[in-house]
Amino acid sequence: MVITKRGLVLGATALVLSTVAVTGAGIHLSQGQAFFRESPKELVDEVWQIIDRSYVDGTFNKVNWRLVRKDYLNRSYPSKKEAYEAIREMLKKLNDPYTRFMDPEEFKSMQIDTSGELTGVGIQLAQDEKSKKLTVIAPIEDTPASKAGVLAKDTITKIDGKSTEGMDVNDAVRLIRGQPGTQVTLTIQRGEKELVFPLKRARIEIHPVRSSKQNSPTGEIGYIRLNQFSANAAKEMADAIKGLERQKVNGYILDLRSNPGGLLYASIEIAQMWLKDGTIVSTVDRQGEREREKANNRALTDKPLVVLVDGGSASASEILSGALQDNKRAVLVGTKTFGKGLVQSVRGLGDGSGLAVTIAKYYTPLGRDINHAGIKPDVVLEMTEEQRKALQTDRNKIGSADDPQYAKALEVLNQKIAAQRGNQAQK
Repeated sequence: MVITKRGLVLGATALVLSTVAVTGAGIHLSQGQAFFRESPKELVDEVWQIIDRSYVDGTFNKVNWRLVRKDYLNRSYPSKKEAYEAIREMLKKLNDPYTRFMDPEEFKSMQIDTSGELTGVGIQLAQDEKSKKLTVIAPIEDTPASKAGVLAKDTITKIDGKSTEGMDVNDAVRLIRGQPGTQVTLTIQRGEKELVFPLKRARIEIHPVRSSKQNSPTGEIGYIRLNQFSANAAKEMADAIKGLERQKVNGYILDLRSNPGGLLYASIEIAQMWLKDGTIVSTVDRQGEREREKANNRALTDKPLVVLVDGGSASASEILSGALQDNKRAVLVGTKTFGKGLVQSVRGLGDGSGLAVTIAKYYTPLGRDINHAGIKPDVVLEMTEEQRKALQTDRNKIGSADDPQYAKALEVLNQKIAAQRGNQAQK
């Protein structure tokens, strides 16, 4: 199977009642799909074969993968449900929360609708690799979860009163999923505090980019907030930059806070809008084959740039911010990013189910492996929990004088604009 960039997922990744940002391209049905519909055991073997061929770690995280095959193919599977349970059990041996099986219903729900319309509470959920607890990657802006005050790194301990201890991410998704207008209650551990959030499920239309022209001491600047690297993110970003360039802004603040990632190709295309030249990202598979993505001399602006990041900035956000930082194109302001440096491919299986497989690691232009480590901003500014809550309960404050990290970014940007003018005056 040939995986193109459009089939590579960088989201941090199980999306609750939304979708992993992946398009139909890159999702390939196996040739023997009719056969697999009739033979659950062959579906188990198909999943094993995909992992065997493409998993990023040739040691399979120190698991004897051939012995695993022998074990699972010696079993009988009277029904597809039992085969699905076996596949999930088999994949757990890899100890990789990002490599996961989805039954047909789950697979259908995780494919993005190109209109950007999602249904649910608006959180991205993953299993913490160390603690195995269900962890919020980031709440999606202007959704029930974000409005209620759910934060990145929150641990979900109960769903409608049911403990999540030992719960699979897919099982959690099934419990949280439901019809718009219905309610689900999440119990969350945040540090020493236990918080309860009754959330009403909703249908959400998401536009990944919003932008505005704002005043500053050095003149007007462009503010662009990118919420997700979805299929239409690059087009909306290009439109935003071109519109602000026509308004002759003096510099930009790009806000990637609480952006959990999405499509690899979207992060590359957006990086090319800011970078004239230089490497953007390199990916390395288990054979050590390195593919480098570079800028293509088609930057839409060369004006000063400051990027806002935080602990909810994951994956594709880290590719973009890492590329801009390593190429000295932008100053990063905020707090350390999430730390996910793995790439998944997603493919459909013969019976309508799907499989996400970690196939590569990615590195920043200077060769930094940010998995677990994250990216440290050039200017660190922590916000208090009260300040974060104030921004979440009143989204209009984000990107305003009431937003402490934005205020710091504006200060840094004004310094860059002034320095650039000074250099030009000396020439």
